[in-house]
Amino acid sequence: MIRVLVADDQVLVRSGFRIILETEPDIEVVGEAANGAEAVALSSRLAPDVICMDVEMPEMNGIEASRQILAGAASGESRPTPAILVLTTFGHEEYLFDALAAGVSGFLLKTARADQLIDAVRTLAAGGALLGPDVTRAVMERATRDAAPAPRPSQADGPLATAGLTDREQDVLRLLTTGATNSEIAEQLFVGEATVKTHVSNLLQKLGARDRIQAIVWAHTHGVASSVRGAGQA
Repeated sequence: MIRVLVADDQVLVRSGFRIILETEPDIEVVGEAANGAEAVALSSRLAPDVICMDVEMPEMNGIEASRQILAGAASGESRPTPAILVLTTFGHEEYLFDALAAGVSGFLLKTARADQLIDAVRTLAAGGALLGPDVTRAVMERATRDAAPAPRPSQADGPLATAGLTDREQDVLRLLTTGATNSEIAEQLFVGEATVKTHVSNLLQKLGARDRIQAIVWAHTHGVASSVRGAGQA
């Protein structure tokens, strides 16, 4: 059974998430928090597997709450480390990189479908990471808007070559930055899903990234998300 804590300052939102999640036989909502401080306290007491975390809440926002929850788990406290799914709205993409630095495992927009929320909870509970396509798009637009003009790096001496990524790993990284799943990447590159998983594992190791979210952030930070081989292809 996947134990979920829902943190949001709006009662109707919390109730909606509970109704959606508890339709599934393998998911149980063990608690609700109305602010970040409550989320920190309930996380310690209830030991959830996944926390659905809002960003803007009174007393303590979701980013600081995530930071405290994950820091406490990493410090050796006798409780499991929960996976945190940040649920945000358009216009809040400025929080995403702060949340990544805090160690959260996934992002979804609150406009996501019910099945996307359920799938996200299961993915995080299984140890995976998730960045919803709409959130990826918002981050990319923000990064493009804020980035200072710079010459496009060459394949010979750019960050991708320095990191040692093969041409195919570069293709996979480009598709990761669009929010594509392994199956979608496999379809676009005409390879098997197992091959994609191998490429993802290899590029994560080469980039020193913990998961695919950190790989996406690496791509944007180094200004190479749009310069990967084949980036202009459909």
